Amino acid sequence: MGLRWAWLVLKILLFVVCSVGGYFIADQMEGLKHFSWAPWAGLMVGIFFALLALSVEKIIKHLPLKIIFGGTIGLVSGLFVAKLIGFGFAGLQNNTLSVSIYVVLTCIFGYIGMVLGSIKIEEIRIPNWSWLMRGMNRSNQVIKILDTSVIIDGRIADIVETGFMGGVLVIPEFVLQELQHIADSPDPTRRVRGRRGLDIIKRLQQENMVEIRIDRQDFDNLNEVDAKLVALALRLNAKIVTNDYNLSKVAEVQGIRVLNINQLANALKPVVLPGEILRLQILKEGKEHGQGIAYLEDGTMVVVENASRHLGKEVDVSVTSILQTTAGRLIFTTLKDGDHSRQQH
Repeated sequence: MGLRWAWLVLKILLFVVCSVGGYFIADQMEGLKHFSWAPWAGLMVGIFFALLALSVEKIIKHLPLKIIFGGTIGLVSGLFVAKLIGFGFAGLQNNTLSVSIYVVLTCIFGYIGMVLGSIKIEEIRIPNWSWLMRGMNRSNQVIKILDTSVIIDGRIADIVETGFMGGVLVIPEFVLQELQHIADSPDPTRRVRGRRGLDIIKRLQQENMVEIRIDRQDFDNLNEVDAKLVALALRLNAKIVTNDYNLSKVAEVQGIRVLNINQLANALKPVVLPGEILRLQILKEGKEHGQGIAYLEDGTMVVVENASRHLGKEVDVSVTSILQTTAGRLIFTTLKDGDHSRQQH
């Protein structure tokens, strides 16, 4: 909250400085001294430039540092080229014409340089650039990009509420578009999932536990949302928060750190050791003959050998082995000696 007030004070100060500065500049200009309205026009021009500065800030804060750095270098280079070419027109007797030519050259080469610099900086392979970006992220806040699956899942909001998820959570605009497309689907199930995802985003924004940022960058050369997520993570040097197994593998191959909510849920499940005795209710038959299926409170499936005759009943079982799969944890058990002997009789 304190940071928001600081930004508000800075914005008010910007308007005050620009408006007062515009007033006094117009008041001191010789050509405007005869017009009583000139200082007030200068004040309005100052307010206009303050609004322009805030608009530029909104655009810049969504751009990666690499693009800003490249655009700045390109702009300076373009202005330098315009200055060199402008020397050729310095000898013109018509000052108005020479100034006009210089202004036009400055606009053209400044624009070309800025655009080329911001685009072509991606082709420059600086060996320590990634190290620099990682260092900047550490000094500021870690950026985490949310994909569509983890937003629809909804558990990310609960994790944020507990305070275990810090840094900046980035929601790409193309993910928002995908959620809107799902919410507008004629399929009722998909429509509910899409609307749930939009509700989760609204909930995250209202919690104020972490900074939620909507990133408007897009990659026109890529069609798949997963490919765009990977490209954005590489550009921002960010982590990806997802439930998608395939996206996790693709991102990890390209050196991107992935935070998988399903893996977190599996890691938080209670530890069960071989030989431990559990009391469970057999809910259904297993795939193999004689097997029974039960579940722990956290939803972990338990396979009980020779328990198909105990459907709907509670039995004591002994853990024999635990299998960790990509889908979760699977526990194999056998009936405790007493229950097994009663079954035999």
